[in-house]
Amino acid sequence: MALRIDAHHHLWKYSPEEYGWIGEGMGALRRDFLPGDLEAELRVCGIDGAIAVQARQTLEETEWLLALAESSPVMRGVVGWAPLAGDGFTETLEGLLARPKLKGLRHVIQDEPDAGFMRREDFNRGVGLIGDRLVYDILIYERQLPQAIELVDRHPGQRFVLDHLAKPRIGEGLMEPWATGIREMARRGNVWCKLSGMVTEADWQRWSVEGLRPYFDTVLEAFGPGRLLYGSDWPVCLLAADYGRWFGTVETLVGGLSAEEQEQILGGNAVEVYRL
Repeated sequence: MALRIDAHHHLWKYSPEEYGWIGEGMGALRRDFLPGDLEAELRVCGIDGAIAVQARQTLEETEWLLALAESSPVMRGVVGWAPLAGDGFTETLEGLLARPKLKGLRHVIQDEPDAGFMRREDFNRGVGLIGDRLVYDILIYERQLPQAIELVDRHPGQRFVLDHLAKPRIGEGLMEPWATGIREMARRGNVWCKLSGMVTEADWQRWSVEGLRPYFDTVLEAFGPGRLLYGSDWPVCLLAADYGRWFGTVETLVGGLSAEEQEQILGGNAVEVYRL
């Protein structure tokens, strides 16, 4: 049986200064979330390992996550942050590549004040330097999909993973223009997609499996079971669902697939794309 991998979770030592994005109505996130907390959740759901993803845009956090991963067999990898658009990125990257549990990098593009960030030459130079050595995780809103497709087309040899289905407007019940954009993105064979972040894009109190199903069906049709990855987005998911409820939701959504296809989505694909 393939490993079960949670391809997207976060850890932090909370402070309001460092996590200003945790705003009003998000009190459930205003505490520390550390490896022991994660391991308890994974154990209950029978998940073998997980990938920690950056939540702050600092090298300090990347180093902290790597140190935690190096002492935790459950933490199979880290998607960290590094200054891809910075002048010293080449030297920074070489240092990070010496850490075996670094599997990818991510920038919080969804919150970039520069609307043309993904077209910038300095950013694209940084993505180009990554090459095939690491994954690049794309974090965007659905309105940024056209520019993200341009980014992918500039780097055909790079492995990309699209976080949170590119954040469709689930709470509004809207499928377009997201569905058209996601199908176009999926035509690029070097892009995978995480089944994560869906409940926090829906109505936190009233979401249902059936309300999520059209979005799942769209990415399943577009990417196929061979390029979808289960991710919890824990602890952010706690705003709308505890870990077990979200994992059970994903199990329900993939329940009509073959056993082999379910194993791919629930872990096999993450092992492949992140080279765990």
